[in-house]
Amino acid sequence: MSSAARDALAARLRGGGSVYAEDEADLLLAAGDGDPVRLRGLVQRRLGGEPLEYVLGWAAFDGHRVRVTSGVFVPRARTAAVVAEAARRLHRYDRVVDLCCGAGAIAVALLERVGALDLVASDIDPDAVDVAAENIGDRGIVVVGDLFDALPERLRGTVDVIAVNAPYVPTDAVATMPTEARDHEHRVALDGGPDGLDLHRRIAAGAGAWLRPGGAVVIEVSESQASASARTFDANGFAAEVVHDDTVDGTCVVATLRQD
Repeated sequence: MSSAARDALAARLRGGGSVYAEDEADLLLAAGDGDPVRLRGLVQRRLGGEPLEYVLGWAAFDGHRVRVTSGVFVPRARTAAVVAEAARRLHRYDRVVDLCCGAGAIAVALLERVGALDLVASDIDPDAVDVAAENIGDRGIVVVGDLFDALPERLRGTVDVIAVNAPYVPTDAVATMPTEARDHEHRVALDGGPDGLDLHRRIAAGAGAWLRPGGAVVIEVSESQASASARTFDANGFAAEVVHDDTVDGTCVVATLRQD
């Protein structure tokens, strides 16, 4: 496509509210693969408000392309803070759980950063599990269940790291999220209960049974909720600290299981 046509596409996208219209135009053109009918369909979906990642069929995360499908939580760049902190605590062949895995973005990134792992990913959303299984392939096991319910019993008391991006948006705040999230991603991937920390409390209460002594939970949270989340883990037998990564503007609680 000519530069004039590309500029015209970018102008259409900008008029539809795109902040990064030129970048989106390039991505849509690449996805259209020279087929004007296909490109027209992709552009119409995007102008109709569908998230770009769903239109493309993938999301960029930690230097990789992760497949996503309609309704499945789209990985955010800030979650790379969880990946970085988890990777620091892992060696090849260690046992790791990607809890509330969504599309499996954390698992994929850890496999790339660390190498082969004894990895299990879990999510309550069957659609997310299907996509995570596709992304992870034969490099791990993906199970569907509520938090720890579906984890293989062989993991009990032996996991080195539980890496988590559980929903932490307060229920009343879901309505204030960008429309691309609240109108398209499954609510179960967003709603963290009245104060956003319902899942954090459940994970803090249950994670100790699955970790080895000295193992850690690395869980994403907002800056405003971080102290409360850390206190929850402290009260459940962990030594917790808050870590903020300025590079990706991500915050997580790193909670290490006490060995006393």
